Amino acid sequence: MEREELECFLLLAEELHFGRTAERMRLSRARVSQLVQRLERRVGGRLFDRTSRRVELTALGGQLYADLAPHHRGIRSALDRAVAAARSHSGLLHVGFTTPLAGEHAMRAADVLRVEHPGLRVEICEVPFADPYGPLRRGDFDVQLTDFPAREADVEGGPVLFTETRALALPSQHPLAQREFLDLEDLGDLTLLSLPADTPGHWLDERMPRHTPSGRPVHHGLEVTSLQEALTLVSGGRGALIVAAHTAAYFARPGVTYLPLADAAPFGYGLMWRAGEGGGTVGLFAETARRLARATRDREPLSAAGEIPPKATAATARAR
Repeated sequence: MEREELECFLLLAEELHFGRTAERMRLSRARVSQLVQRLERRVGGRLFDRTSRRVELTALGGQLYADLAPHHRGIRSALDRAVAAARSHSGLLHVGFTTPLAGEHAMRAADVLRVEHPGLRVEICEVPFADPYGPLRRGDFDVQLTDFPAREADVEGGPVLFTETRALALPSQHPLAQREFLDLEDLGDLTLLSLPADTPGHWLDERMPRHTPSGRPVHHGLEVTSLQEALTLVSGGRGALIVAAHTAAYFARPGVTYLPLADAAPFGYGLMWRAGEGGGTVGLFAETARRLARATRDREPLSAAGEIPPKATAATARAR
């Protein structure tokens, strides 16, 4: 069995969706279908039942997945341990972060590592707003604390460390800015600022919905490449932007009102690194960040950091 066939089978068995599997592997759907069919010919039986509405494992496919998955995980773990053994906890670790709240948690982990491992230098830098994975892929960062979900075939990650409520940054002169909170249905009455077209599809889906829950279209307007640019356009009445709730505390400015999106799922934050490179100092940083997140959760919910301060908005806002 070729490696590409193996990874395609295991991913499709987890996702049960050709489109998501293709996106994670950075392949076309046709190529995913081709790999599955080739493996089915190799095995001599159907591994998936697929219709226009759903994809399911056959009994044979389920047996193959149960047999293969533990060995695949074992191989990956063995490689991670080998990488970790080959590296000492010294040198320079580059850590990226996507939001100020993520940056604070990254800094806390870095501070702990500097004390526990004096030979390790940790540098913290912001991840570009419109290029969430590019610097990681290029090697500019070794690991980054980022908002989930992330479905990239060449990037791996750990569990969600903390969550935060979502908010909408909208022009203070907009009629909806007088509300105490908004619902996702209200997005149909606004124009959302857009991210560049080459932004990963799942990233856009999380931040730029195309329809409200009832099916009304959500209008998309000007393209932005940075948060500062976006908030400047929001204050000028050119559109709105879905943001993490803590943005209100870090980026309060005249002309911008932040209101909670009461029925929106929270953002989750976790660590990501290049596939196969989760050992060594990256693994050490990940374990430190997880340890700090657990300690913080024991004291108070991390999502509380994402509440919108009333004075940070032009209209009084509070979580429902």
